[in-house]
Amino acid sequence: MRYLILTLALLSATVGAQEEIQPEAATGRTAVKAATAEEFMAVTANPHATRAAVQMLAQGGTAVDAAIAAQLMLTLVEPQSSGIGGGAFMLSFQAKDNSLHYFDGRETAPAGVTAEHFIRDGQPQGFLEAVIGGHSVGVPGVMRMLELAHQKQGKLPWATLFQPTIELADAGFEVSPRLHHLLVKMPRVAVRPAIRDYFFDKNGQPLPVGHLLKNPDYADTLRILAQKGSDAFYRGEIAEAIVEAVRNDPENPGVMTMQDLADYRAKEREPVCSDFLQYRVCGADAPSSGGTTVGATLGMLEQFPLRDMEVGSAPLTHLFIEASELAFADRNTYLADPDFVQVPSHALVAPEYLVRRAKLISSERASRAVPGVPTPATPQRLQSASPELPNTSHLVIIDRYGNGVSMTTSIETGFGSRLLVKGFLLNNQLTDFSFVPTKADGELVANRIQPGKRPRSSMSPTIVLNRDGEMRLLVGSPGGSRIINYTARTILYHLALDMPISDAVAAGNIGAIGGRVELEPEFFSADTVRNLEELGHKVVQRNLNSGIHAIALIDGQLQGGADPRREGNAAGK
Repeated sequence: MRYLILTLALLSATVGAQEEIQPEAATGRTAVKAATAEEFMAVTANPHATRAAVQMLAQGGTAVDAAIAAQLMLTLVEPQSSGIGGGAFMLSFQAKDNSLHYFDGRETAPAGVTAEHFIRDGQPQGFLEAVIGGHSVGVPGVMRMLELAHQKQGKLPWATLFQPTIELADAGFEVSPRLHHLLVKMPRVAVRPAIRDYFFDKNGQPLPVGHLLKNPDYADTLRILAQKGSDAFYRGEIAEAIVEAVRNDPENPGVMTMQDLADYRAKEREPVCSDFLQYRVCGADAPSSGGTTVGATLGMLEQFPLRDMEVGSAPLTHLFIEASELAFADRNTYLADPDFVQVPSHALVAPEYLVRRAKLISSERASRAVPGVPTPATPQRLQSASPELPNTSHLVIIDRYGNGVSMTTSIETGFGSRLLVKGFLLNNQLTDFSFVPTKADGELVANRIQPGKRPRSSMSPTIVLNRDGEMRLLVGSPGGSRIINYTARTILYHLALDMPISDAVAAGNIGAIGGRVELEPEFFSADTVRNLEELGHKVVQRNLNSGIHAIALIDGQLQGGADPRREGNAAGK
């Protein structure tokens, strides 16, 4: 009974966190953001990052080169969302042989963690209690991943990729409306001296919009990394500063050591692909749950007459909700770090399995989703929850050589652990593990915390291929576990219902990850809401702050869409 009580408490805490904390908070919408290009294109969450990426592309760099430059810049100008103190998944398409590559830069748990890492006095910690400080920090993976991808697929010199961000960090950038708003709205940002001194004035007020913010510490960090490579992040003075901040946090210390950093390795894994209409939808496999859950959602939807339905209608929205709920039931049951747990990825997106799952969907009523059994040999497990909240950043890039990158990157919640080290923020990704290691019957949770393990993620960098194995669409989003809904919905609207990609990006979001249905206000009619409620759905209308970025390839033209809910843009040549 002990862990049954703990699990119920955790689920309650998770729902409360998602309703009240909402990192990143919504900051309004702009008009639809569209762009076209013939040669190359980048779409990122901030104009500075898009500019840095395009600069690399214009110099003859590859999509991987441009993605590295964009990530380094996002660490500076969109620090609340991602950075070199966090983790990422990169999906890369190589045009020379139509091959897909998946680079895993997810954080790992330090060797010193125990199964009770998030248990205090017999109860799971509250979310913010767990997040703030060194206790939540996983070993960062971004730098190792970027270097691995560059060694295999880069073209420009490593140091060249650092120059735009070094220059801007030294010169300063203007605080954007979004960054200012999040400094105002996010709970407990100024809780440690370093982050308070950087983002707030001497009176403790968030820096105003337009304030010229310089970051010489980050510029110095990048100079070291540009010269010495990623080893300088995982050994030496940068690593020492990270360990010092984590282990000596005054309120919530962690257990990371220098050895944990030195031992970190990025991995190249196989992506997971599934069928949808005449396309192959390919994404990040475990430890991400994005590839299987996006693929499963779309694979179930394909069993219905989609072209007879309209965007925003009750019939289509109902089907999307039902398919998503079934896919999430499987996701919450089977997905975890494949180096620790057997993950039946391919069975979860197998066409015959999705046909069986789709038969559970009724057009006349909402149903209670339960996990399936993909194959007779699939190990039986119970579902688990973790308070994965909506913060992150996504970018898509296509270079002049026909290569593409879809990359999702994160420090988890807004401003991560609130620990600022050497000019960058450290992640709180350990809170993506289940806070409880077992269920009421003693069954071990697949996504429990273990030394060296990578927490389950919903990051869903996606590349859709046509029948000839060529790129058709690159897409992904931030948004915590809702990333999967945002990504699948965009693909559905664009490929099945022929919406222009920028319109599909901007269309109304749907959240369907268990327990209730979330609809973005002003996109769904009163009739649609009423019809969904009559089918048995519990509908809540609320802001759903995605950051969907996409590039569609149509008749040789690059068509980009940037999410109007954020401050990014699409640009190219």
